[in-house]
Amino acid sequence: MRDLAIFGPAGNEEAFKAAGYKSTLDTPAYLSEMGLDAYEYQCGRGVNITPETAFKLGEAAREKGIELSLHSPYYISMSGIDPEKRLGSIRYILESARAVSMMGGKRIVVHTGSVAKGVSREEALALASDTLSRALAALDDEKLDVTVCMETMGKINQLGTLDEVLSLCRVDERVLPCVDFGHLNARTHGSISGLCDYEQMYDRIADQIGSFRAANMHVHFSKIEYSAGGEVRHLTFEDETFGPNFEPFAEMLAKKGATPTVICESAGTQARDALSLKRAYLSLK
Repeated sequence: MRDLAIFGPAGNEEAFKAAGYKSTLDTPAYLSEMGLDAYEYQCGRGVNITPETAFKLGEAAREKGIELSLHSPYYISMSGIDPEKRLGSIRYILESARAVSMMGGKRIVVHTGSVAKGVSREEALALASDTLSRALAALDDEKLDVTVCMETMGKINQLGTLDEVLSLCRVDERVLPCVDFGHLNARTHGSISGLCDYEQMYDRIADQIGSFRAANMHVHFSKIEYSAGGEVRHLTFEDETFGPNFEPFAEMLAKKGATPTVICESAGTQARDALSLKRAYLSLK
């Protein structure tokens, strides 16, 4: 277990190219110069990275002390009612796990899926749990030592409340929550307003899956605009209308002694905002 939380962006921010960088292979150097220590490679539209590029990115990340994770395809449907599509998701999880392993990373982030018409949330959760169990068995068959991080989701019609994700984490000790606080704030219409709210969620995580996994969870953080249905779009830390605010989140991490991987998903300023998060956290440590 590491001594401190680590921070980084999801993908490359707009300033990356403006600074003269062209290739994702340059990302570790860019982030290291900023003072960050994590990076989440984006495969939302498919796992298209070549083995050669994956190995090179891994080498560059190790050289600069950047810990890598990977976001799996958005179209994974863990809770889908179509058996062919649902179980096809196992293939996408395998592809993600192979890619992050070639990079030298250990974590993939996976969306939980939606709640189809005519299906209860309980039935959708049961389908997702079955898919997850099968996916873990497939990882074992290929001897892939990868942690699956199940993400809390931002739209109300999606599976992925905090309790639903924690239920999936109880399928296997190797599964971690990817707690997206922006998503949770959006689907609850702004319920996260201060330190107490973050502490209550953290304590719930520790109570349900244990203090060790809570301390080492995966985190996504950004401010997100929401409507009646939940998430609308990601914003930057400069937005003053929507939350959640990052300062009390950083305070909670320091107070609890938590050491998660924190990935910022701000819209276009994700590395810069990740650095703001890290500075706020370190000032309290």
